[in-house]
Amino acid sequence: MAGHHLEHLSRRERQIMDVVYVRGEASAAQVREGLPDAPTKTAVRTLLRILEHKGHLKHREVGKTYLYRPSRPRALAARSAFRRVLQTFFAGSLEKALASHLTDAATDLDATELARLADLIRDARKKGR
Repeated sequence: MAGHHLEHLSRRERQIMDVVYVRGEASAAQVREGLPDAPTKTAVRTLLRILEHKGHLKHREVGKTYLYRPSRPRALAARSAFRRVLQTFFAGSLEKALASHLTDAATDLDATELARLADLIRDARKKGR
């Protein structure tokens, strides 16, 4: 079985994993509904089997339907996806990513969120010393 690194998935495989993570558990039909420019039903089922073989998904049977769920907790997948975004768009720089988000006009942080971010930065400084 291959490793659990989402970085090594194709674009379509990542899209499928995103649908399954959002839903928590999904049938092939539900996955297909959640995909942009969805491939055929057969293609979706094939990709689900491939993802299961790679170790990214597990399934259970409910009647004649297979319901797929992620094999890794959402938090681990989120960290992996975040690292991929940092590498791809920000040359691995958390500072650049955070600056991009904070300077975006669409970003609307309330005082509680800003205070929590300040606390996290303060805690990170303490750990770094």
